[in-house]
Amino acid sequence: MSAYRLENGGYIDRSQQISFQFDGKKLSGFQGDTLASALLANHVDVIGRSFKYHRPRGILAAGLDEANAIMQIGSGAESSPNLKATQVELIEGLQARSVNAWPSLKFDLLAVNAVFKRFLPAGFYYKTFMWPDWHWFEPAIRNAAGLGKSPDQPDPDIYDKRSADCDILVIGGGICGLMAARLAAESGANVLLVEVDSAWGGSALCWPTLIDDSDAASWCASTVAELHQKPNVVVLNRTMAFGYYDHNLVGLVQRLVPAQSDGLTPRERMWKVRAKTVVLATGAFERPLVFPNNDRPGVMLASAGASYVSRFGVAVGRKVLIATNNDSAYESAFVLKEAGVDVVALVDARASAASEVTQRAQDMGLVIISNSTVTNVKGSSGLRSAEVCELNADNQPVAKSRRSIQCDSVLTSGGWSPAVHLFSQSGGKLKFDDETQAFVPKRSVQNEISIGAAAGIFELGASLAHAQDRIGTVLKSLNLSAKPTETSVSKHAGLGAIKSLWSVEGEMLDRPGAKAWVDFQNDVTSSDVKLALRENFRSVEHVKRYTTLGMASDQGKTSNVNGIGVMSVELRCDPGDVGTTKFRPPYNPLTIGAFAGRRVGENLNPLRPLPSAARQIELGAKLEDYGGWHRPAYYVERGQSEHECVSKEVLATRNSLGLFDASPLGKIEVFGPDAAEFLNRIYANNMKTLKVGRCRYGLMLNENGIIYDDGILARIAEDHYLVGTTSGHASAIADMLQEWLQCEWVHLDVATSNVTTNWAVMNVNGPKARALLEKFDSSFDFGAHAFPHMHFREGELEGVPCRIQRVSFSGELSYEVSVPWGYGASLFDNIMVLGEEFAIQPFGVESLMTMRIEKGFLHVGSDTDGMTVPQDVGFGRIVEKKTDDFVGRRSIMRPDALRSGRRQLVGLDVTDGGDALPIGGHVVDQGQSPPTASRGWVTSSVFSPTLSKPVALGLVEGGADRIGDEIEIWDLGTRRRARIVAPGAYDAKGERLHV
Repeated sequence: MSAYRLENGGYIDRSQQISFQFDGKKLSGFQGDTLASALLANHVDVIGRSFKYHRPRGILAAGLDEANAIMQIGSGAESSPNLKATQVELIEGLQARSVNAWPSLKFDLLAVNAVFKRFLPAGFYYKTFMWPDWHWFEPAIRNAAGLGKSPDQPDPDIYDKRSADCDILVIGGGICGLMAARLAAESGANVLLVEVDSAWGGSALCWPTLIDDSDAASWCASTVAELHQKPNVVVLNRTMAFGYYDHNLVGLVQRLVPAQSDGLTPRERMWKVRAKTVVLATGAFERPLVFPNNDRPGVMLASAGASYVSRFGVAVGRKVLIATNNDSAYESAFVLKEAGVDVVALVDARASAASEVTQRAQDMGLVIISNSTVTNVKGSSGLRSAEVCELNADNQPVAKSRRSIQCDSVLTSGGWSPAVHLFSQSGGKLKFDDETQAFVPKRSVQNEISIGAAAGIFELGASLAHAQDRIGTVLKSLNLSAKPTETSVSKHAGLGAIKSLWSVEGEMLDRPGAKAWVDFQNDVTSSDVKLALRENFRSVEHVKRYTTLGMASDQGKTSNVNGIGVMSVELRCDPGDVGTTKFRPPYNPLTIGAFAGRRVGENLNPLRPLPSAARQIELGAKLEDYGGWHRPAYYVERGQSEHECVSKEVLATRNSLGLFDASPLGKIEVFGPDAAEFLNRIYANNMKTLKVGRCRYGLMLNENGIIYDDGILARIAEDHYLVGTTSGHASAIADMLQEWLQCEWVHLDVATSNVTTNWAVMNVNGPKARALLEKFDSSFDFGAHAFPHMHFREGELEGVPCRIQRVSFSGELSYEVSVPWGYGASLFDNIMVLGEEFAIQPFGVESLMTMRIEKGFLHVGSDTDGMTVPQDVGFGRIVEKKTDDFVGRRSIMRPDALRSGRRQLVGLDVTDGGDALPIGGHVVDQGQSPPTASRGWVTSSVFSPTLSKPVALGLVEGGADRIGDEIEIWDLGTRRRARIVAPGAYDAKGERLHV
């Protein structure tokens, strides 16, 4: 291919020259160029290598349907893999590198794969590498796979997110899309118009057309300017609609800067748009002709050749041959001819084109070779000639008619495929239209309309008329009316009568080794598709996965329909009977950053501070992440280890008074006439019998009967409960409750509210807890009989609304004092001041965990796993007594949940005089050594400051029936000895809870 820059023409600014690099070579282009057009203008023919055979590849298209020109853009942390050169806007200093080539693009060692292609057919990896072992070959296979490389440094760019709603979302800024947006805007509808390209106009930038006696590009520019002035319209270019989801939710990604950003301006913005009606004006993709060696650099789509001339002022060759089976390629030939490009021949597979098109071609001196097609091209990295053969009555090439035509570029057009990806994602159904030889929208499922080429209407005048009619119907449904509009357009070639020509095979010309490419990016040939069919892969979905047809970044934009056509010929059926593959988002490759937005690094899941956060730092707290909260692990004392600090906190609390900020505990209010019934279904134990002012410990299960969460539930009133959850599970439990109410038990009159961050909670622990709280001016009676264990009270504390639960996770006298969040810090400070006479000690999570292990209390997630049911943790009798249904009940009645020998929670008493048992250490029978059966493992273990000995909990097979048994613990080759005991090494009778 001998592409070159024309002296005139195009929509580029020749006064602004831009320097860039490709594979380290300095080149230049102009403002308005894409990387693809600039490479062509600089005579760069080979831009990459194919995926499997590493054959040289040239530019195929001019838009997002490009399958070959996959680039690595930028360097270091700003490097972006697998961008299409046709979508990369040229900016000063742009660095682009070819991919999938080593050591260089011109000399790629893996091009040797092409020599062995007979041994690398479709699905070869499923049939080979089975001996001696797949894992022996896997590293080499994986190293050879892939195109670009992801950067190994954090992305320095900024990404935004935005949500919006509108009356009408118009996707596509071509002529029909602009017409639809203008009509909708004039009616008063709220309109959002998006276009993936940086320039507006679509086909108007490719084929010159007159609209209302003005050239189409000018008409598009004035229409966009008009829309920008309307307050009810938002206009976004460089914005791709990547996914169409339920309830007319459409995902958009807007490129805010062409490439590398300055670190301050967001690079991209993701929009989530909910529209009353979506207008799909997404256009269509031109299909290439399938013939031997059609993947060579220099073979392009006819519309791409015209686009590079009209929009960028770049001729794709000096001697161009055009091959087609429809009228649209004639329009491309006219564009090239008028620009001064030598079109050596126009090869038409049909006997004749439309009379007016033929006449115009003849008037321009174009040579038309009818009833013929291209059957081969010559030249590896640049074309020298094309082989043309006549077609017989059976649509087969006649070998004897073979002739060679000198050319350096071949432009092909095998018809057009409406861009139905978004339509199909919306749930819409397709049909195959024999007249246009394309899959077109048949039936919509959501509030959506397709117009223009996206609807399978390829003649401009008819497209505009159709668009006006459909948008009028949409506006009427919104109680709006469109202003009557008459638009005149010049005659456009359109598609005309198209001849079905899905592939020309090398076998037809006595060249069995010559391959005809269907999917250029993935090296899928027509023979690969046929091989899949011979191996009995009849479903188009199976053929796709077996051959990789239409996968990767291309997603079949230029290959899918041709592949379906080849299948239909082999199966002797209509392409519509073959069907299409499932269209899944995203429509085109996206950056991960667009999905992440600003939720990266610390912002991904920001640690939430305690209400007393400032005071915690002053007190020397060692803050760590616990369930998404920044909480004190322990309080650092100079010269003391963590164990010594924790021991000090535990002993102070056990002997006198301790304070813990428990604000992160989940707090969900449930109220309504059916609140008791609802919670009784949620909890494994009975909640209907809970009296007002009382608290009860409860277990929540998932539908498989596995313990999901635990916590304290308080009944505030007959129809009002306060549900307590673990700190890290509050949001998930709140969502779960809503899911049950909204999806399963919609008849229950219940409301829920997550009030976790409405209330700060200070946990006052220890024998002196009552004495301290009695120092406050409050409405509470803290007497042992007036306020017993597991009771709830509401009142005022120092004039502030207050809720107090007498519950304990430490095993000591304990009160959870709740005040509005804003008062949390002052409550913490006041408790510390009043507690000085009791030598009050703030304690952290590690100290609390130590005390609960001493007490033998369960901690969900530590002492349970994905198999633990209530019977395994001593809740068997409780759930057996409950006759009402609840979530997970059926599952815990299955034989596996009831069998003997399940792992059960027990205490472990160390008998070898050693230190704390290793958490995760495996329990084995006494006298056994690995390898041997594991009977369970240690789940929680500490050295008890209170008891001055190690204490532990574990899940042990049949543990409840093995109390007193001697066992051994193995961990990393170390043997320990212990005895199985009941949980609760400290205050087993619970006397200290009830003082």
